[in-house]
Amino acid sequence: MRNHFLDRLTVTATALLLASGVAIAAASGQSGYSAPQHTTGFPGLVGGDNQAAVDASLQAGPELERDRSPKWLLDDQRKLDRALAALGPQKAGQVDAYVVVVGLDSDPIFGREVREAGKVLSRRYGAVGHTIVLAGTDGNGPSTLPNGSPRNLAVALARVAELMDKKQDVLVLYTAGHGAKVGLAYHDADDGFGIIPPARMARMFDELGIQNRLLILSACFSGIFVPTLANENTALFTAASADRTSFGCQSDKDWTFYGDAMINHALRQPVPLAKAGEDARALVAQWEGMGASMGIIPSQPQIAIGAKVDTWLKPLEARMPHTATPMVGRPAITIFDQGK
Repeated sequence: MRNHFLDRLTVTATALLLASGVAIAAASGQSGYSAPQHTTGFPGLVGGDNQAAVDASLQAGPELERDRSPKWLLDDQRKLDRALAALGPQKAGQVDAYVVVVGLDSDPIFGREVREAGKVLSRRYGAVGHTIVLAGTDGNGPSTLPNGSPRNLAVALARVAELMDKKQDVLVLYTAGHGAKVGLAYHDADDGFGIIPPARMARMFDELGIQNRLLILSACFSGIFVPTLANENTALFTAASADRTSFGCQSDKDWTFYGDAMINHALRQPVPLAKAGEDARALVAQWEGMGASMGIIPSQPQIAIGAKVDTWLKPLEARMPHTATPMVGRPAITIFDQGK
């Protein structure tokens, strides 16, 4: 019996990158620590030949934790509890940003990228005490952060919704990981698997009443979120169009192409959000052009900024730092140095 879920998530490694879906190797950090590795593909989270049932299951956002150690589960819950408890209340009389950053894959590149993204976004939007980062290892040892899983993301969003003033405050969400044509892929070594489809993310926002949103989704095929999540109160940026992969997600690197362009370059600058998005898109196009002869097809990052976004964005940007911060890590385009 053919497993349609596996069919839809099967991907191949190229000479330059690990594209959508599942990474198959993890790099060792300088300490000699070996990160958890993906040695198998996605298990059958749904099965059978009824495609309608398969599609319905995927839209519900399936998640599977497989043979987790009870001690690991308790430790992760305690990490999450501490992180949630550290989130402070909103400040009366001003528009506050709550930053939630999640690395949905245990490949160390995503652990490194989201840790830095949390710092950049927290500084830019004055969200110290209002920031939570969920991620696996950065390659140097077991993660000290709550795991970047769909469950932990949902719980973090629920806590933010309790603390924020939903009429004026803003959720800033950055996700990094692999993607599939059905949604963001969660893959934690051989233990955690799942999908966050657009419909599931929209339902979470609707249930929690989170209306003002800055969403930056860094994954292959992430443009599939635009039709579902774009609205007048949302600023949405995706690393790729609905039918394109994004690039640079090799385990031994510090940045994906889009993460480097959007976080490490554009959002470090004291420029308006719309310009940052366009600058990042242009930079990605430039880098992808360098690899055109190697078969790189442009990822086509998407931008959708709603008509009422300025009501919350202008107050945030009025308090934005006026100086840039230096870029960190190895540039994403060092993937072109392979073999030299």
